[in-house]
Amino acid sequence: MTDAVFRNFIDGRLDEPSATFDSVDPSTGAAWAKMPAASEADVDRAVAAAHRALGSGPWRRMTATARGKLLVKLGDLVAANAARLAELETRDTGKVIRETRAQIAYVGDYYRYYGGLADKHEGAHVPIDKPDLDVTIRREPIGVVAAVVPWNSQLFLSAVKLGPALAAGCTIVLKASEDGPAPLLAFAELVHEAGFPPGVVNILTGFGHDCGRRLTSHPLVSRVAFTGGPSTARAIVRNTAENLAYTTLELGGKSPVVVFADADLDSAANAVVAGIFAATGQSCVAGSRLLVERSVKDEFLARLKRKAEAIRIGDPQDPATEMGPLATLRQRDWIEKVVAESVARGGMLVTGGTRPAGSGFYYAPTIIDAGGSDLPCVREELFGPVLSVLAFDTEAQALVLANDTPFGLASGVFTSNLARAHRMARDIRAGVVWVNTYRVVSPLVPFGGYGLSGLGREGGLDTIRDYTRSKSVWINTSDEPIPDPFVMR
Repeated sequence: MTDAVFRNFIDGRLDEPSATFDSVDPSTGAAWAKMPAASEADVDRAVAAAHRALGSGPWRRMTATARGKLLVKLGDLVAANAARLAELETRDTGKVIRETRAQIAYVGDYYRYYGGLADKHEGAHVPIDKPDLDVTIRREPIGVVAAVVPWNSQLFLSAVKLGPALAAGCTIVLKASEDGPAPLLAFAELVHEAGFPPGVVNILTGFGHDCGRRLTSHPLVSRVAFTGGPSTARAIVRNTAENLAYTTLELGGKSPVVVFADADLDSAANAVVAGIFAATGQSCVAGSRLLVERSVKDEFLARLKRKAEAIRIGDPQDPATEMGPLATLRQRDWIEKVVAESVARGGMLVTGGTRPAGSGFYYAPTIIDAGGSDLPCVREELFGPVLSVLAFDTEAQALVLANDTPFGLASGVFTSNLARAHRMARDIRAGVVWVNTYRVVSPLVPFGGYGLSGLGREGGLDTIRDYTRSKSVWINTSDEPIPDPFVMR
């Protein structure tokens, strides 16, 4: 039984959809809302609106300082409405309310950060090697941006695209995932309230084969920013062969957490549990591979087992709940398949590997003592609450294991040896290395991956430049006429 209806946001207005689909509450498995299924025609209208807003109207004439003030206001509105947005995200994705509230409240800081940077990214004056010529380099908005985000941490993952794009003066069409799009469709109301001109921000949802394909291949799109999985990323890269859009890809990971025997084991255990079981393991930076020094492996696994089995699983809207359901039934089916195959091939189940009683897409916190790197639980990104454990004897072995993956998004190192921490941070092939901490982010710090974890970076000072293109302006400062090139002198 559905009791809510959501709409796309196109050209400053809520748009009546031509088609809808049911969105499912993962904690019950029942439909709770109707979502708009954007068609190719809907995408065309959204991109056309963004293109108009870019080329004419108030957005084009607005100063960078004024754009920044709108972003700051949007950040304030996100923070003020965090409770409502969090409730929607929890209802539509199953992510526990204690995490959605905290994360969305912090998302406001990203918009404030980029609002402050809007009038700080500058061009340049070039001391050219030719007389009587003055050359400047302008930084101008790259154009219409197509942003595609997954359902997990969607307001955060949108902010690291919307923030720098709008600060740079671009316009944007944002596609929310068809899995759990409610909070982003509701966020559109805040965009309108903040005062962004019509067409500057357009938000819709729909399916990849029509909505997503049309958006990322659209001839009026100049920039694509995507967060998701490698298979979808490959399709997007193929799509952008049509428009040659500049593309960044923030993809998944199989992130190693390396625990040495000299680490503070209590602190490391808390970080490992947070890194893999927070958000039910549905995080691109989930620390899903634990590499632990053999001399403390048994002791450390015992600590993890106690902590995992004490995690309170339940209604994600209950503030006391520590872990909620997986977002989709297909994700749980995939995890069950990989765990069963890994155990059949020799993995030792330390804890979990079961469905808790009741309805919904729940899966127990799971730890597998893998024994070797060839098991699917070690190789595959599961995007769920499954930790694979491998032992090592030397620092060199730990580094080999850490880098034994086609991914390279995040990593963690726990040690009291400062020199070792620096060596590991230098040699691990990952875009983020956390030392004696895990799963910490800031708008000031860029993140992104190596290998199958993607291309480009999001966050930090330099991101705005990725939403601009340079224009070289040559001015002749001489009063002398240009000589006729075909008259010999």
